[in-house]
Amino acid sequence: MTAVHATAPWPDRMIALAATVQAAAAVKQVARLGRIREPNAGEVLLASVLELNPASVDAMYPNREDLRLGLESLLQQIGSSRNKDVEITSYVVGMLMLERRLSRSQSHVQQLGQRLQQLHRQKYEFNFANETIIATMAGIYSDLISPLAKPLRINGQPGILQQPSQQNLIRALLLSGVRNAVLWRQLGGRRRQFLWHKQRMVRCVQQLLRELPLPSEPLS
Repeated sequence: MTAVHATAPWPDRMIALAATVQAAAAVKQVARLGRIREPNAGEVLLASVLELNPASVDAMYPNREDLRLGLESLLQQIGSSRNKDVEITSYVVGMLMLERRLSRSQSHVQQLGQRLQQLHRQKYEFNFANETIIATMAGIYSDLISPLAKPLRINGQPGILQQPSQQNLIRALLLSGVRNAVLWRQLGGRRRQFLWHKQRMVRCVQQLLRELPLPSEPLS
């Protein structure tokens, strides 16, 4: 995973952070519902894992509408609303911690790069099925990322959490969250910004949401 820019505008940082938050929100939905409600919200995250050398954040996320769930969830968490989601916060904090531990282990970074290169070839050279790609992502998370810290406790329906396919999807989403946490840090994101630049972050996310097209009305 290489950096897009050493320093980047705040909107790029917030896009990367929103993708991390979206991974947390998607994990919560899968664990409780067995699916992700918002169209493309999961697909765009899994695709981001395969973006090994993105030219820019816009190239990585050309359709920001796909990150609406993450942007809205991020604003809920850092904005003035009292309706915070403690579960999503817990997942995000856990993924940021895993990213930090990962960045401190050169051997893990090297192994991760090798595994992602193999994954990229499986997807684009050998056309492996999506289920196989997700299972491979889950294996990468279990082998290289999860052991770096205390395992994240995922809350949900036992009947869903016991299904291997759902376990794989949750782990793949967590991998995408860590991947975007890496991107956030590469773009200049730091934890202290939640304290010292919180209002700037809020205004930036609000502007990003205003720039999205109006959500379509559900079919009756």
